Order: sequence, then C-alpha cells, then structure tokens
Amino acid sequence: MTENGSPYRISRRLDIARLVLFAAFLCVMFYLVAVARVIDIDAVRELIESTGPVAPLVYVVASAALGAIFVPGTILAAGSGLLFGPLVGTFVTLGATVGTAIIASVLGRRAGRESARRLIGARRAEQIDTQIERRGLWAVVGQRFVPGISDALASYVFGAFGIPVWQMAVGAFIGSAPRAFVYTALGASIGDLSAPLAYTAIAVWCVTAILGAVALHRGYRGWRRRGEHRDAVSDAGSQRDPAA
Repeated sequence: MTENGSPYRISRRLDIARLVLFAAFLCVMFYLVAVARVIDIDAVRELIESTGPVAPLVYVVASAALGAIFVPGTILAAGSGLLFGPLVGTFVTLGATVGTAIIASVLGRRAGRESARRLIGARRAEQIDTQIERRGLWAVVGQRFVPGISDALASYVFGAFGIPVWQMAVGAFIGSAPRAFVYTALGASIGDLSAPLAYTAIAVWCVTAILGAVALHRGYRGWRRRGEHRDAVSDAGSQRDPAA
C-alpha cells in the first residue's frame, strides 16, 4: 500500500470529513432557524400556553430543544417573560438554557470529540484535557458573558473538546443568569419598555457586556503570554541542544 493510501492517512481524511460534515450541518441549521426563521415561534408559544398549569415545564423542554437547533435564545427568553412574567420566566429561561447546553454538548461530544482528538494529536489532546480539568467550568461561564457568540454553537464546540456535561450545566446556569433575567424581563415589559423593570434589565445587560469584554481581553492577553513563554522555553531548549 502506498503512503498516500496508508491507514493513517485514510483515517485522518475520514476524521476531517466527519468534522466538516458536522460543521456544515450546524451552519445549515443555523441559517434555516436563526436567519430564515423556518420555525414559527409564535405558534409554538401559543401551543405551549394552551397546556395550562404545566406550561412552564413544557416551555423549558421545548425551549431547550429549540435552542439546540439555533432558535435565538433572546426570542425564547422574551417569550418566557411574556408568558410567565419576570420571576417565573427567568427560572424557566435558565432551565431551558441549561437544557440546551446539555443537549448541544452531548451531541458535540458524540459527533466530533474522537475525530478532533485524533487530528490534534495525543500530546495536545492531553494538554487540552488538563486545561479543561483546571478551567473548563470557568471557560463556559466566561463564554456566556461575551456578547455576540451563539451559546448553542459554543456548547457544540465545548462538547467536541470534551468538557464534561456537569461543567456545561453548572457553567451555563452561572454564566447565563444575568442574560436570562435581562431578556426575560424585557419580554415581560414588552408592553411598556419605559417601565423600571425594562430600565433595570438594560442596565444589567450593559454591565454584563462590559464584564464580558474585559474578561475576553484578559483571557486573550493571558493566552498570548502563555504562548510567548512556551516559545521562549522552546528557543532556550534549542540553544542548549548541540544537535539543534
């Protein structure tokens, strides 16, 4: 068998194809649901409202599933506030957010983790596992504070890199609490956006966005410092190595 047809190369190509197909599937779902809006959210909301006393639980399950297929969380949270008010609605939104994180991370783990680990190599995979063990939970929390990033997409990626389900659930609960309140409160105030509740929600959103931007900047600077340190250590080792 030629080198190009070796089992290693064939396996590598299959891993790449699997990840590309998974990414393409997520992109198509994101377009259909978040951009083309093929799902009628108003109809879903009316159907859930008709279930009566169990509507909050039904909404948690339905929103968790819809969030995992990229229905925007802002719309789901606002619907929760509109249906259940700011207090109950916030807990409903949090429950749905945690559910989406669990669903997406499990699917991401099953669809892409082994392929991703084989592609990046055993050494880097072990380094990632170490980082996950130390900072996985706070990585999830931090991502939730950064505006403009799809929580569902991030959960798929976290799952593919092997972050445990419990870290996804706890991290999503902690990190999503401020935004859950914001969007749910705005949904509950949709008839009167000049109400104190709406102003409070906007203030919380601003504070959360600022904290997210600061955390992202600090994380990037820390990543650069670690990279520069590794390069310095590598260069020092090469200078000491007579064979270098």
